[in-house]
Amino acid sequence: MSKNDIFNDVSRETFERLETYVDLLVRWNSKINLVSKTTIPQVWERHLTDSAQLFSLSSTFTSWVDMGSGGGFPGLVIAIYAAEFCSEGHVTLIESDQRKCAFLRTVGRETGVDVTVISERIESVPPQNADVISARALTSLDGLLEFSVRHMDPNGTALFLKGARWNLELEEAKRLWRFRYEAHQSKTDPEAVILEVGGIERVQ
Repeated sequence: MSKNDIFNDVSRETFERLETYVDLLVRWNSKINLVSKTTIPQVWERHLTDSAQLFSLSSTFTSWVDMGSGGGFPGLVIAIYAAEFCSEGHVTLIESDQRKCAFLRTVGRETGVDVTVISERIESVPPQNADVISARALTSLDGLLEFSVRHMDPNGTALFLKGARWNLELEEAKRLWRFRYEAHQSKTDPEAVILEVGGIERVQ
């Protein structure tokens, strides 16, 4: 399936922004490690589609915070989608690596998408009170819940992309946290899910 078939639900402008993003990713990836080099040939399916599926779960928001953004997945893809489908929504990317932050800012500038990039460790950033929190390949679910309590509105939603061991992470997190969740089947990996989490409270 071609990238045109995968992203046939977006406008030409949004598609061109995604193409600009991919072009920059490929160029920068030769200098700094944004994604595994082996995944570059499947970047549209492996990274962009994987990220875009989160937007369908929370397409209306005011503040979206992507933690540990790295190469911009899923945060930059969400910001590009929001420019077309959720103009009132703003995306903030938190990334401690200065070189990766430079890349994220470059993509925002070159695509004309308004994003805020915070170059600090997640636990050092002032609370963001976000409607939506996201993360991909960052840390365990327990660690993600710790970050989310700091940065998410109490009525907000967290969306975490998790791989084949997600059930084990879930059981471990339940020992330390109370939360509601729904596991959505990933469109890109039959063993992976998107965990939609809310009502997060530490077990006393």
